[in-house]
Amino acid sequence: MFSPSVYATVSARSKWPRTVAAMSTTLSRRNMLAGGLAGAGAAAAAPFLLPQAARAAVPAAPASASGKVFTLAVIPDTQYLFDGESLHPEPLAETMKHLAGMKDLAFVAHLGDVVQNGQAQEVAAAKKPFEILTKKGIPFSVVAGNHDLPNSNTDDQRGPTPFLDAFGPLASRRRIARDAGGYNSAYTFDGAGTEFLLLALDWRLSTAGIAWARSVLEAHAGTPTIITVHDSISADSGTGVQSAHGKLVWDKLINDNPQVFLSINGHFWPSGRMARENAAGRPVELHLANYQQLYYGGAAAVRLYRFDLERGVVDVSTEVPHIEAGGLNELEREELQLTAATDRFSFALPPSLTPPKRREPRPASAMLIRGTEAYWRFEGTGPLAAGRRIEDASGRGNTLVVTGPSTVPLAFAAASHPAQPSGSSLTFTGSKDTGAYLLTADTAPINKAAFERGYTFEAFFKLPEPFTGDSAWSAIISRWVSAKAAGRVNGDVDEPAATLSVSGGPELQWCVYPTNLDRGVTNWGHELRTSRWWHVAVVNDGRHTTMYVDGCAVVRNPSTVNKGLAGGEAGAPWAVGAYSWAGELDKTWLGSIGDIRIVSRALAPREFMIA
Repeated sequence: MFSPSVYATVSARSKWPRTVAAMSTTLSRRNMLAGGLAGAGAAAAAPFLLPQAARAAVPAAPASASGKVFTLAVIPDTQYLFDGESLHPEPLAETMKHLAGMKDLAFVAHLGDVVQNGQAQEVAAAKKPFEILTKKGIPFSVVAGNHDLPNSNTDDQRGPTPFLDAFGPLASRRRIARDAGGYNSAYTFDGAGTEFLLLALDWRLSTAGIAWARSVLEAHAGTPTIITVHDSISADSGTGVQSAHGKLVWDKLINDNPQVFLSINGHFWPSGRMARENAAGRPVELHLANYQQLYYGGAAAVRLYRFDLERGVVDVSTEVPHIEAGGLNELEREELQLTAATDRFSFALPPSLTPPKRREPRPASAMLIRGTEAYWRFEGTGPLAAGRRIEDASGRGNTLVVTGPSTVPLAFAAASHPAQPSGSSLTFTGSKDTGAYLLTADTAPINKAAFERGYTFEAFFKLPEPFTGDSAWSAIISRWVSAKAAGRVNGDVDEPAATLSVSGGPELQWCVYPTNLDRGVTNWGHELRTSRWWHVAVVNDGRHTTMYVDGCAVVRNPSTVNKGLAGGEAGAPWAVGAYSWAGELDKTWLGSIGDIRIVSRALAPREFMIA
């Protein structure tokens, strides 16, 4: 049954190549633009190369930084570490220590064949590493494999065994149900804010065991479900094939329960995978993970399923913490990371798991916190012709007026960030010469505001797809006055006195000329994806300015003491969706803009509109 896997000889400390966009916070907008957009994101050299067969298996996209990420760890057959008088718990203990140190770990599942002969002394030795998880409060499950049982010719009604005596009471945290025989159990766990159900099933299900599992599925209908079972598919030829027991699990539990999207088993080797459509026409991933045939019985290799709910993708990798922790001999170097297509790959999550949960719309009055100077919501239908007015929901009279040499008017859209108070936005589809934008009325009080005591500017936005040079350096909101006209002489003084723009990166840029300085100060965000809505907040406490993206502070916030915003003395208006240069229109926004709120004090993240 053995066929060799493909391995990569790599350093444990090597990092996957990534795109680097390192920009100085003192670099001007014009200098960066003149340097070309490509220079802002040059690819770093790869620290190592995988064999060709492995290279195709590497997950193609990086994990998001949205916080919607968690890891499910799966440990397959460890039986050769616990075989009669040959007891070696160290590799399993090292794996458990490694998992206990992971910040986003949600659950650990062992796939069975924990030990070789089902003897009490083997089970006792294997149990101890699991106590590392117990002490850390990490939920886990353990299923019985055929080698865990004194008599494998029995089903889940076999009665007491050393395995059940040891693991029955141990694997209890997050367990919500257990069948009468004790060999089948169900768990729920939190995966980045989404509840998942995991069924840990015996190596041989009885009629009673199947009925119990179906009752759990019915009680948790709609909850995304993962099944772990010792015997389901084999992959001797490289392609997954369902075993007789695997067909039973499919027919009785998976096929007519569309909430089940993933099944993982051990038992056979080498590792493999297959996908099959259930009765509802939805794909179900069926995975086989087993490394017992490798050096040192697999050394308790662990399969990591990294769920990224924002991307709708699961990135799968396989590691051997015990080998990584020790000195490497010749055979160990071959198996530090397993990179065959069956050990390192990605697959898509069901669509039901990927959409972000949308909050109920909130009235404008709920957003009028202390210090609110302006609050604009873009609610309506159809296009907005020149001269159309958007009233200030704060009641302070900071009306916006549709402006610009536009042959392509703005348009209302029923789309927004899932946490935005209103459920609509404005779509900007013009260009420099044809784009419309919004400008505060001449009488708007905010035109004269200097914000000496601090400020918070918040906005929701979405970038166009594709993001091109035509989109670069457009502004979400900016002050329609040049730094030169505001009395500044240092820097690119033709640029606006204040602007929240998007670079060619695309990265957010808050570039302002404070009232206490004769030069500009810039906050830089990170590279943004075009496939999602974003929330940005720029907060000044009278001394320092911090940019937040989706409530998270970015890294490039300058330490320069700065307060206030230049331009108020000139009564300069504010533009939404446009950027000026030397006081003239330079570029209009391409993309979407949602709610905007300006507050004349520093807000804590808990006070943001997304909170």
